[in-house]
Amino acid sequence: MTHELDVWLFSDRVGTLGLAGGRLQFRYAPAWLSQRGAMALSASLPLQAAPFDDHAARPFFAGLLPEGQMRQLVARQFQVSGQNDFALLDRIGGECAGAVTFLPPGQVLPVPSRDENVRWLDDAEVVAILHELPRRPLLAGKDGLRLSLAGAQAKAPVVFDGVRLGLPLDGTPSTHILKPAIAGVEDSVANEGFCMALANAMSLRPARAQVHTVRDQQFLLVERYDRIIDAQGHQQRLHQEDFCQALGVVPEMKYQNEGGPDLAQCFALVRRVTRPSALQVLRLFDYVIFNALIGNHDAHAKNFSLLHLRHEAGSAPVLAPLYDALSTAVYPDLTPKMAMKIGSKYRFSEIEARHWDQFAEGAGLARAPARKRILEMARALPAAARDLQSAPGSGFAGNAVIERIRALIEQRCALTVARLGGAGGEAE
Repeated sequence: MTHELDVWLFSDRVGTLGLAGGRLQFRYAPAWLSQRGAMALSASLPLQAAPFDDHAARPFFAGLLPEGQMRQLVARQFQVSGQNDFALLDRIGGECAGAVTFLPPGQVLPVPSRDENVRWLDDAEVVAILHELPRRPLLAGKDGLRLSLAGAQAKAPVVFDGVRLGLPLDGTPSTHILKPAIAGVEDSVANEGFCMALANAMSLRPARAQVHTVRDQQFLLVERYDRIIDAQGHQQRLHQEDFCQALGVVPEMKYQNEGGPDLAQCFALVRRVTRPSALQVLRLFDYVIFNALIGNHDAHAKNFSLLHLRHEAGSAPVLAPLYDALSTAVYPDLTPKMAMKIGSKYRFSEIEARHWDQFAEGAGLARAPARKRILEMARALPAAARDLQSAPGSGFAGNAVIERIRALIEQRCALTVARLGGAGGEAE
């Protein structure tokens, strides 16, 4: 027996996702293929009439779903198998990363009214949701919500108008991602808020993120970069995909040491699909240096994405803003290994000048300008971290975790300058 879901992109039905014998199959709709400016769902799913089998289709579609324990909790909520991608997309695939929506065959895509349909929350409801999310990720099954985000952290898509928080209903696009504190990770909200603000201070143009507090409960609100306000003032979706999806890698293999993408593959992807690619490559280079220097060891291939911008001739992918920047190295019980090697090394303490050179070579960059950029960031980052920590109203002063992050940054930057600056980094 074959089960099917219609796959919608923006306001168009673009294809059909089927399940037969426990295996996925995706086929683009002929009407979509014949449309001028038709966009592929993924760099790994190019426009073609022939169907894609499970091996080709699963990385993109499974990549839209939560992972690990969060995935199992959602599956339990709906009494379906945690391994059943199709069933999970059927239950929660109404509002996904990017502009993808899943609907039963023949069902019409909900069109948001001019006044978007939002169930606004009072403070007590916000606190209740913060407590509920670790047990019910994405608020699965609550009030008919069909919301999905990738990743292993409890979070939820919400609408934020600058004052109020609400839940998006009836096809209304969410505007932000609400991220509560991570259980067992000390002050994770302040940690990520600080690292994202530091990326902004370094002119890396990350996703906008801000720490909020409601009734002594801290959470992070991250503005969705895959949403845009149109000329009429309404939220519209932009399409995006993470690097695992674009490279055809299933989410459970996102780490390099599990067979997932390495940095050379990530840079090759950016060079292949973005136009013009030179600026995008340099932005990704900065992201990797920044993550290494702040101790973000969880910067795997699902934590980098492509943003597909539409125009009359089709789509023009660009590198998405930096997101999920968290200093994991300040927690002794978390792994000291980075998600992807720099050169041949997983551990930052082992990175010598030659490993930075290997990294630059894999990124397709010349050694001398690459070293110069690494040194520039290593010399500027400690002062930027100190200034941000002590800035009036930042909320970061006196925070023990932020102090440890700042100290770690100073240590890593000093080590980098010593190893690169003394290895001919400026003379060449």
